[in-house]
Amino acid sequence: MTAVSVVAVCGSLRETSYTRTALKYALDAADNADATTTLLDLHAVDVPMYDPDADDQGVTELLATVERADAVLLGSPVYHGTLSGALKNFHDHCGWDEYEDTVVGLVATAGGGSYASTLDHMRGTVRGVHGHVVPEQVGIRNASSKFTPDPQALDDRAITDPDIESRLRDLGDAVVRDARRFNTEPCPE
Repeated sequence: MTAVSVVAVCGSLRETSYTRTALKYALDAADNADATTTLLDLHAVDVPMYDPDADDQGVTELLATVERADAVLLGSPVYHGTLSGALKNFHDHCGWDEYEDTVVGLVATAGGGSYASTLDHMRGTVRGVHGHVVPEQVGIRNASSKFTPDPQALDDRAITDPDIESRLRDLGDAVVRDARRFNTEPCPE
């Protein structure tokens, strides 16, 4: 079995982020599928605004973490119908080096009921840097009602909707599965 590494990038800057919790459930499933997992929490790191004229903006190690990954999970809260500025800014620092032929899974958490355009925008940005988005994706409506405090659960929060938890775990499994497929030898020409 091929070793697979999965990095989740949390695009929420909230201390008590539902996006972060959702990503931890997907990472747990990836870990259970024998992947090595890392959470890159944009709340905990300083990512300067992207400047295409600057050489090194202090994000070299963050980009290297994404580049080394076989799969990436991107998570964002829904802000005004799209992804967060924090995730968009981080993604602007990334390019083909980080994403080409990388399997990507998407998670969007909405305070209200709509997350479709956020997932579409995330998918488009990944496609622009040659990443491969898996069909499994998770959108969570009314996120504040989908999590409840539980010190025995991941991130001290249980998911109140078993379908959402199942879908997050399926997403974690899917990125590991597809990353293993990408890690095989190419077809002979």
